Amino acid sequence: MDKSYFLNQTSSLLLLIIICLVFAILGIYHSKKFQGINNYLTANRNIDLFSLTTSLVASALGAWILFGPVAAATWGGIGAVIGYSLGTAFPMIFLIYFGKKIRSDFPKGSSLIEFMRQKFGKSLFKLILLMTIFYMFIFLCAEVTAIAVLINYLSGTDLWITASIVLLATLSYTLYGGLRASIFTDNIQMIVIGLLLIILISIISSSSGDNFSFSFIKEKNPQLLSSFYIPNYTAGLTFFIAVAATNLFHQGNWQRVYAAKNYKTLKLALIFSFLIIVPIVFLMGFIGMVSFSIDPSIRADLGFFNLLLNNQIEFISFIIIVLGLALTISTVDTLVNAISSLFIVDGKATFNLDKKTDYLKISKYFIVFLSFIAFSIASKGFDILYLFLLADLFCCAFVLTVFFSFYNKVNEKTAYLSILIGLIGGFLMFPFPDFSKSLLVGVFLPKELFSSFVSQSLLFLSFVIATFLPAIILKLKKN
Repeated sequence: MDKSYFLNQTSSLLLLIIICLVFAILGIYHSKKFQGINNYLTANRNIDLFSLTTSLVASALGAWILFGPVAAATWGGIGAVIGYSLGTAFPMIFLIYFGKKIRSDFPKGSSLIEFMRQKFGKSLFKLILLMTIFYMFIFLCAEVTAIAVLINYLSGTDLWITASIVLLATLSYTLYGGLRASIFTDNIQMIVIGLLLIILISIISSSSGDNFSFSFIKEKNPQLLSSFYIPNYTAGLTFFIAVAATNLFHQGNWQRVYAAKNYKTLKLALIFSFLIIVPIVFLMGFIGMVSFSIDPSIRADLGFFNLLLNNQIEFISFIIIVLGLALTISTVDTLVNAISSLFIVDGKATFNLDKKTDYLKISKYFIVFLSFIAFSIASKGFDILYLFLLADLFCCAFVLTVFFSFYNKVNEKTAYLSILIGLIGGFLMFPFPDFSKSLLVGVFLPKELFSSFVSQSLLFLSFVIATFLPAIILKLKKN
């Protein structure tokens, strides 16, 4: 592609600054009349159906949807597409049931970690807190990196410029207005995201013609739709387990569980969110299969942009940047407020500082510090997918033990043991960065001892083991 047909850096930078300023000003202006710690943490527990639904969807759909499902579909086929879409949306169904229980048992709470603190001792609760913050920090790095790389791809704008502007704008209104500001801007961002996705997908559909179909994919790459193609199953289950498990620990989701004005509103918002998220992620994966079928030589994660920019029309680049920024900022403000809220709510139990300590103020310094690290990572353009997968593995090892404890009594020692064994089992199978071997397969034991399915499915097996091995321990200990 001839880069001269894309946006020039001046236009790109101007658009970036305007969009970020608009969201920052709107967030600050709206939250001026909603001050106080209750608004900062739970939006005063008074969010209606429309606002809750758009906020849940906007927070779930980050800039990753422009890259992740598109790339996964090229090697994992229809299974990866289904697994990705259901994994992203599944927590919404899960929260219908667990959200009801946590609101009933802990009506004045604002986080999952508070609930866990009542279930387990301080040491295990701190481990769960650390894992949750680590996962959300990696998510923050991924989102800022994604938008920086996207704008650099379209206009050549330096990564550090995009990263700094996005972070400064988002921090300015989120640290000021908290959850109330985040939800308000999510409403606007979701409307923008929905409209622009419809426009761009329509452009792809019309320009691709007959190629935009399952029959075309079946003709060019039949394995992607084949029921005999093993990666269809392993990739689908891998993405479902990994994405679903990690999103269950997303504090931004739990804040919104508490922010709903009543349970009926929460339930309907979660159902609507599920019904909106599934087709969006599925469509992005489908576009990945179409792009790969048209031109397999294109970089897998750029399939969406390849189909859009075939005609090299400048205004499409404008639309892509606005879409990317809306997706990124809606996710970043959720993550910023989520991490800040955990520090405020659980900081006292974790650090046991002086009673007069202002945890809200300290949380803001902590967020600025984490944002600086995220800025440094995004500025280098590091591929953090591997680190993201590692964070996913941690969540998988915790998920069944933590949520089993909602309805069953689990002592701290058993919980520790189940999580630890899950982590060890998962780590033994977790692939090296080149995905050619793992500690168990290829280091401790030669690869020849294992079947080709095992050596080619290390990521899948590591997630399955990390997720379900703790369940076996819990079952044995219970008996």
